[in-house]
Amino acid sequence: MNCIVIYDIVEDKIRNKIADVCLDFGLERIQYSAFFGELSHNQKETLFKKIKRLIGEEPGNIQIYPVCEKDLALKLEYIVEKDEK
Repeated sequence: MNCIVIYDIVEDKIRNKIADVCLDFGLERIQYSAFFGELSHNQKETLFKKIKRLIGEEPGNIQIYPVCEKDLALKLEYIVEKDEK
């Protein structure tokens, strides 16, 4: 299933570790603290547990939303890349 993973983490070190875990699961970064990609049900549960473990008792918010193909087909996207001069 396609999933969006978003998080709001205060601690830089934890936030960076969570980004690395998301990348390890093959997710694509779509915003600084947002990832998107295909996850099986087991992968989704495993990812959620790993992130919860990283956050521990620190302030933070992690949310994983499944996105069906029908909704994904309705996606609107506007991206302007920064010029590298």
